[in-house]
Amino acid sequence: MGNALQIENLHKSFKTGFIPKTKYILKGISFTVEEGRIFGYLGPNGAGKTTTIKCILGLIFPDRGTIDILGRSHLSPAARERVGFLPENPYFYDYLTAGEFLSFCADLFVLEKPEKRRRTDSLLKLVGLEKATGVQLRKFSRGMLQRIGLAQALINDPALVILDEPLGGLDPLGRKDIRDIIVRFKDEGKTVFLSSHILQDIEMICDRVAIILDGKIISEGSLQDLISEKILFTEMTVSGVDPASLAEFGESLSVHGGRTLLKVFGQDRVDRVLDLVRSRQGKIDSLIPRTETLEDTFVEMVRRG
Repeated sequence: MGNALQIENLHKSFKTGFIPKTKYILKGISFTVEEGRIFGYLGPNGAGKTTTIKCILGLIFPDRGTIDILGRSHLSPAARERVGFLPENPYFYDYLTAGEFLSFCADLFVLEKPEKRRRTDSLLKLVGLEKATGVQLRKFSRGMLQRIGLAQALINDPALVILDEPLGGLDPLGRKDIRDIIVRFKDEGKTVFLSSHILQDIEMICDRVAIILDGKIISEGSLQDLISEKILFTEMTVSGVDPASLAEFGESLSVHGGRTLLKVFGQDRVDRVLDLVRSRQGKIDSLIPRTETLEDTFVEMVRRG
């Protein structure tokens, strides 16, 4: 399996102010994205995520460094025609219907009429908009606009799909729907480069991540490499026991309907709570070990900075 995207020693700066001063945005970043993977690109606002994407797409030019897409220079027509892109804040011609919009996008790639119709119908079905073919985009919700944006990013059947904050501004149901669609991209053999600050979603769907801070990659690897499986604490829900008698064993998060939600650190304390509950003829309703999350790792790295 080859690399869909390879970036080596990428630098980018801008001149700002009335008396121009150089602001360095990217400071020698390097990473690779394997074919057929979902790659998460993480970082706080201003870290350089969108600047990286603009360099990959050829919208701006780096000061130095190399970018290869599927083994070719990112500026070569052969590479660019195999890339699909959904920007963070896309603008659509909202007087067009969903079908007309995808047809317009297909025309940009000079698709023949039968193929254009086939792809349009297939993509509307993929993103769950087949019943909205004749609806104007101005009547779409935020989630529906994200769906049609994903569809247009696939109209040229790209090998590499670049998504800039595709989950932003969506409710939990909308985020789940978009996550499922992105996973389907991977199932079809496509590579996904996903920039996002919603770490829970990244953790659910990405095979590998890179964390950028102040223009530098501070960590890159598979989720298994970055996230420790060490148990941080255990959440226990206990009923039939006086909450006051549990106070010495952990932090009480809530007491409701005779149940106490307890946050317990250390296996020895978990065992002592179990012994107490048994001795009082109480009940353990739930016991959930909590391990380190991607958010824990990300926050710690950003703080160390």
